[in-house]
Amino acid sequence: MRTSAAALRLPLKEAYNRTIVSGKTFYLETFGCQMNVHDSEKVIGTLMAQGYAQVPTPEAAGLVLYNTCSISDKAEQKVFNRLQNFKREAGKGKIFGVLGCVAQQEGEKIFERAPHVSLVAGSASYTRLGEMLVQLEAGNRRVTGLSLDTDETFDTPFTRRDNPHRAYITIIEGCDKSCAYCVVPFTRGPERSRTSESVMAEASGLAAQGYAEIQLLGQNVNSYRDPSPAGWDFAALLGRVAGIPGIRRVRYTTSHPRDFVKPIVDAMDENPVLCDHVHLPVQSGSSKVLAAMDRLYTRDEYMRRIEWIKTAKRKYSITTDIIVGFPGETEEDFQKTLDLLDEVEYDSLFSFKYSPRPNTAALEMRDKIAEEEKQRRLVILQEKQRAIQIRRNAELIGEVKEVLVEGRQQALGQWIGRTSDNRTLNFTHPENGGDSLLGKYLPVRVTRSGPNSLVGESVTVV
Repeated sequence: MRTSAAALRLPLKEAYNRTIVSGKTFYLETFGCQMNVHDSEKVIGTLMAQGYAQVPTPEAAGLVLYNTCSISDKAEQKVFNRLQNFKREAGKGKIFGVLGCVAQQEGEKIFERAPHVSLVAGSASYTRLGEMLVQLEAGNRRVTGLSLDTDETFDTPFTRRDNPHRAYITIIEGCDKSCAYCVVPFTRGPERSRTSESVMAEASGLAAQGYAEIQLLGQNVNSYRDPSPAGWDFAALLGRVAGIPGIRRVRYTTSHPRDFVKPIVDAMDENPVLCDHVHLPVQSGSSKVLAAMDRLYTRDEYMRRIEWIKTAKRKYSITTDIIVGFPGETEEDFQKTLDLLDEVEYDSLFSFKYSPRPNTAALEMRDKIAEEEKQRRLVILQEKQRAIQIRRNAELIGEVKEVLVEGRQQALGQWIGRTSDNRTLNFTHPENGGDSLLGKYLPVRVTRSGPNSLVGESVTVV
């Protein structure tokens, strides 16, 4: 039984009621980034197309799947804690599977560590998920999908979209960089770009279905290189996707500074459909640490890209990722990162303590930083960034921002909107009930601000 495309867009409860239930039920929990979230949409779509019905709890499911992230030891441990919690359920006919980065990283060792697991599959194997389900249904209790030897990107015919207004499109899989701390080349494989024709076809189809916002995804999204004769680079693809009728906003993540070129900023300047936001991970403000990380750029080269963004025709918010406590990072190196925050004035950042990961070059590095020192530096960094965000957001009071309405805070009597520059703006509107505003684009005047969001009131357009 293949679930219809319409059913794949329904909320969980409705999709469950619309699916022909043949006794096959599944529960899927997702850990990690937008790539994993979108991968899960594809897995769910494939499962529903095979006659499975999604249920809201692992207790109610016959098949329990965890789509995993291995960016840190903490993220990895969460998955094994979940598996341990349901160890006794395995004898009751329940089947467990580990998907994603931890599956690819640990491989068949997961069967030894968690013997009640029956499926271990990395993201490169999802196109064969239907075959693996058949093996599970036939009673095979050690099914694997771990090969990275593929030129394909994960592009499945069925995707259960969780958001009716915003949709993800994976345009490139894997990574050819060799950052000393990162497991992605080992868990996602080498870079494989989709053809521009397939990306445009998916984006056009989503626009026809009513999706107004598209987010292009890749481990290094701006490393995209069209493998077809058209030969588009990322800047060209951005402009073409933004030109599709019906698409109102286009976002992308995550960029690598080495491949962030001036034509990307030029493309954004030329088309307001491309959102006013650039996420450009820096990881450290010290060129010495960047070299040790094998990031392929210096601080000065990174700042040249920041200058392109800050001197552009439009005003863009800039966000980043930073790792503190990388092996060999001195107090002077850390201070250079703090100085970078003052120089760039990021609108937000994701900050992490360095976490040793298997198969990475940093494992062999000397001068490890003590956990207490890493925590101290993280707190200092986050406090400094918080002060910057308070100041930056306060500067927006009085401005009118267009928001995409994403939700409702009933208790506060507020709607939840997201601006083009990727800020959350909670606002009041005369329409206080129901879902009447969801998915609409509205002008909102900012009246208050905090470190992580804005507050405002809707504006009547004359």
